[in-house]
Amino acid sequence: MKKLGKFLALGLAGTMVVSAVGCGGNANNGGEASTTTESADTAESTADASTEESSDSDATAAESTEEGETATESTGSGAPLVIGESEFSEKFSPFFCNSVYDNNVSQMTSLPLLTVDRLGEMILNGIDGETKEYNGNSYEYKGPANCVITENEDGTVDYAFELRDDITFSDGEPLTIDDVIFSMYVVADPSYDGSATFSALPITGMEDYRKGSDTLFNLLVKAGEDNTDFTYFTEDQQKKFWETDFPAAKEQFINDIADYCTANGAVSDDEDIAKDPIANAMANWGYGTVEGGVLTAPSGATFDVKGGTAPTVDDFWNEIVAAYDGDVMAATDKEKAGDGILDMLSDEYKNAIETGDSAPSITGIEKTGDYSMVVHMDKLDATAIYSLPVEICPLHYYGDKALYDYDNNSFGFTKGDLSAVRSKTTQPLGAGPYVFNKYENKIVYFTANENYYLGAPKIKEVQMKVTQQSDAEPAIVQGTLDVAEPSANKSTLEQIAGDNSNGELTGDKISTSLVDNNGYGYIGMNSQNVKVGSDAGSEESKALRKAIATVLAVHRDVVVDSYYGDAANVINYPISNTSWAAPQASDPDYKVAFSTDVDGNPIYTDGMSEDEKYDAALQAALGFFEKAGYTVSDGKLTAAPEGAKLSYEAMIPADGKGDHPSFGILTAAKEDLAKIGFDLIINDLSDSSVLWSATEGGTAEIWCAAWGGSMDPDMYQIYHSEGGSAYMYKINQPELDELVVEGRSTTDQAVRKAIYKEALDYVVDYAVEIPIYQRQNCSIYSSERVDVENSDMLHDETTYYNFFATTSAHNGIERLMTK
Repeated sequence: MKKLGKFLALGLAGTMVVSAVGCGGNANNGGEASTTTESADTAESTADASTEESSDSDATAAESTEEGETATESTGSGAPLVIGESEFSEKFSPFFCNSVYDNNVSQMTSLPLLTVDRLGEMILNGIDGETKEYNGNSYEYKGPANCVITENEDGTVDYAFELRDDITFSDGEPLTIDDVIFSMYVVADPSYDGSATFSALPITGMEDYRKGSDTLFNLLVKAGEDNTDFTYFTEDQQKKFWETDFPAAKEQFINDIADYCTANGAVSDDEDIAKDPIANAMANWGYGTVEGGVLTAPSGATFDVKGGTAPTVDDFWNEIVAAYDGDVMAATDKEKAGDGILDMLSDEYKNAIETGDSAPSITGIEKTGDYSMVVHMDKLDATAIYSLPVEICPLHYYGDKALYDYDNNSFGFTKGDLSAVRSKTTQPLGAGPYVFNKYENKIVYFTANENYYLGAPKIKEVQMKVTQQSDAEPAIVQGTLDVAEPSANKSTLEQIAGDNSNGELTGDKISTSLVDNNGYGYIGMNSQNVKVGSDAGSEESKALRKAIATVLAVHRDVVVDSYYGDAANVINYPISNTSWAAPQASDPDYKVAFSTDVDGNPIYTDGMSEDEKYDAALQAALGFFEKAGYTVSDGKLTAAPEGAKLSYEAMIPADGKGDHPSFGILTAAKEDLAKIGFDLIINDLSDSSVLWSATEGGTAEIWCAAWGGSMDPDMYQIYHSEGGSAYMYKINQPELDELVVEGRSTTDQAVRKAIYKEALDYVVDYAVEIPIYQRQNCSIYSSERVDVENSDMLHDETTYYNFFATTSAHNGIERLMTK
């Protein structure tokens, strides 16, 4: 089982990228990187994990307050706009940012090839602009380019881009198609290890360009310490790596885990274990059991901390590698371990080395003029339009103009060596509305880009200040913040209303905007662990899961309302309501999830009380249990069929104290199911990494979490057998795979919606996912310092179009008005 869940949980606390094309196009929006799982409590308070990571966060924020107060007291006189943010990792480059907070910084300074409207649809005529209706209002959207998509008779597709010819970067250098091509080649490079999935697109020649190489790190690890073949690296490089660089990185990696435990209060209940940082970290990561000062690791190694024998860095590292079945590269994979060992090594090890033949260029990326190009794709992929528009990064800044010669297959850097690009990761520069000045004392400072192609922003200075989640709303009232995004739960909204003299969410102190979050909460089941016999797809196995799901589902309305109030609503399909593909209650075939009995008849009737609904759900569950093969006597389960059980565990990351929107659902369902002889075991986790280890390792039975969504509703990531998150539910059914692929094979939205509805019905029938809630994102503004009435951005804010939508049509932060 893979155990690096803590870093995974940290990464997921801020991976839902809010821009369609931010971070070098990292929001694949249908590809493997776009949809991420997150613990639901983390989703509800994304800032918590990050801002509490350092014990001096509060002190730093306090030291910065005086500057913020001075800046915002003088309203309307060029004062900076101060935005509350969570911890930054300083990966501000559009190529390498991978958290929502770093991406917010990147968005301020960069410019995507295409922009989006309020519904998340691409603007293909950005030069002249497009006018679109939303909520009864007309809005014009502009962008840096036009795009014409041509579907050819042979199945290939061409994307022809035309740039405006009057755009400059913030330093005054002109922006041309060479900058676009350079940016595309960076994210297509064999050594690229950022989050963009551009290289996965079916671009003609992409595979030929990327083959025949591997990183020095991978080659050294594959060869091992005793290697005698120095074809691809020297003996000195091998010696330096194994004797010096790798041990140092390994030590830093392990100590970072230990430091994380200390900073976040993850302390073993055993006092002796808690005193030793490595032993404490191992215990908190699940690498062994603890008893009386003795830590027994999974490998059988025993460390008697009380007796003076403590585990070393190497001991912990060996346990990690063993958990990855001895695969060192898997154990150091950044995507599975946050900042992994590779991130702690020099760029030399990230560079790609030629190991075979490869093409010198990507034939499908064709320059047709100084401000035009065509991208040729071998086949239609409906999700491609969201991955293709990279952030346009300046060749002269991130690359080397002397190394750019399109006609001779040189694209601004040496193929396989992105060290120059990486060196600018903490200092972004682009053609966006703002110029990055510095990051200091947990504040990012920006000034207006006077060269911005749509006109200089009205607000000349912006600050993004690290702020504790719980401090965001009070800071707006006190005047130290102008904008913030607190968690939209019931208590927060009540606090906001209480601070306004009118008792409303928008008043004299605070103005509030609530929009649906592009994601949803759910309760999941691993079909291989909750089944009858050996076939997870049998009618009996589905009946077992439907029995459990029916009792869970009936408690959704009351619990979600209690936790969120008006800030969330119950959903009935496993898809965010923000998606155009989401079924609507007005649709003729819309159904409430798990509301029919074993014979397909409605369980509930109009006028039923809540208690009557609970009783009806329980009786329906008995019918499903009987169909699954359970023995039922006098209304109770007395025996389970082969392969099934009378009890299953539900894991929920509720901080060990029930603080989670789905906790009430589990407790109510547990009480009901106990009446019929079924035990739903609730495991309230104080450490969400345990959940991620269990889901990834395939041991979880039932769990509570949330999915982050994407602009395109492509379902490949989660539901296709080869999707990156297919291990969660393990559906692995060819019928569903075919539907998912079919949904990618056309750009006709009406056809795709019908296909995806069929796929959603399939998932619900398979009963591995109970849709729970669609929560809202909350943006709050100082009514005293932000001119809410006249600020363009505060009208019809949407999931895809909030105040960080800085690059679209003169909207975003540059269109906020200060008083």
